[in-house]
Amino acid sequence: MDILLLDALVPEAMTWLESRHSVGYHPELADDLTSLRKAAYKTKGIVFPRQTVVTREFLDFLPKLKAVGRLHVGTDNTDLEACKERDIKVVHASSANVRSNAEYLLSSLLLLYRRGLVSALMGRRHPTTQMGRELHGSTVGILGLAPTAHTLAGMLSGLGVRLIGYDPAVHHTAPIWERLRIQPVSLPELMSQADAVSVQMLYATRFRGFVNDKLLAACKRNQLWVGISRSELFDDAALAAALCDGRIEACILDGAEASFLGDTSPLKGLKNLFVTPRLGSHTREARLRSSWYVAHRMHEAIGTQHSGLDQLQSAPMDLELPGAVSPSQWSEPEFMVR
Repeated sequence: MDILLLDALVPEAMTWLESRHSVGYHPELADDLTSLRKAAYKTKGIVFPRQTVVTREFLDFLPKLKAVGRLHVGTDNTDLEACKERDIKVVHASSANVRSNAEYLLSSLLLLYRRGLVSALMGRRHPTTQMGRELHGSTVGILGLAPTAHTLAGMLSGLGVRLIGYDPAVHHTAPIWERLRIQPVSLPELMSQADAVSVQMLYATRFRGFVNDKLLAACKRNQLWVGISRSELFDDAALAAALCDGRIEACILDGAEASFLGDTSPLKGLKNLFVTPRLGSHTREARLRSSWYVAHRMHEAIGTQHSGLDQLQSAPMDLELPGAVSPSQWSEPEFMVR
């Protein structure tokens, strides 16, 4: 086959790709690397799920490979240097989940501001008596100017929120702050002024443990935290201490690593810490965008089998284009994130 799919594309993108290439969908191979190497020996492109690690040694078994694709954001599980040496294109849908992640952060903030809603929805007769708060007029700290922050800033501004922000990689005089209507501040100022903090920093190894004792010492009391960044960004002992002593009232994080709440973690069992399994990017619309993007780029990377197909229309990248399927028509099992 030309392209091996270990992760599911939406049906329309799958059909579009199948009309141009020999495509096989075999998700069961994702956890059996020996069988995968045998099945993909002559394959030109592979779309991997999040959990499969693409190493230099693995690529040695795939001499025909021209493209590696992923439907999710990030290339942590891909040896980029090895791909570059072999002239293998790495395709990942870097912006497909921006809006879905921004909406996740917004909804998480709203839930924390009104925690009584969660208690009531769980059927408790006497939900928490803690007084709810309104986002309007409050101050939210934007920690990290990843693309998701750009969309989130617009949503929060529309709700009358005062935005302050910090990013270690963006100078406070950069035009982007004014464009997003975020007031750039120092890190201690963000911690001491924000009623809530949204974390969407792009992770790099130098930022491991960035949220540590020193940073959290400046927290405004009863601060609320939400985040979609890698869990390695947090010093777990420092976060646990802040959650226990009232500096952080409650925290919702998406997609933390398994060890983050492991048996030996100081965070295990804390009732004001909520961790969700990568739900930020789990929307039908995000899956549609990422599927079309990966299908299109894989097609470009490996070339076409039949020259006559070169004249056909490219993969649509806009949800509103004619022929785009409506969300109500999709079959839910095909969009489950593995």
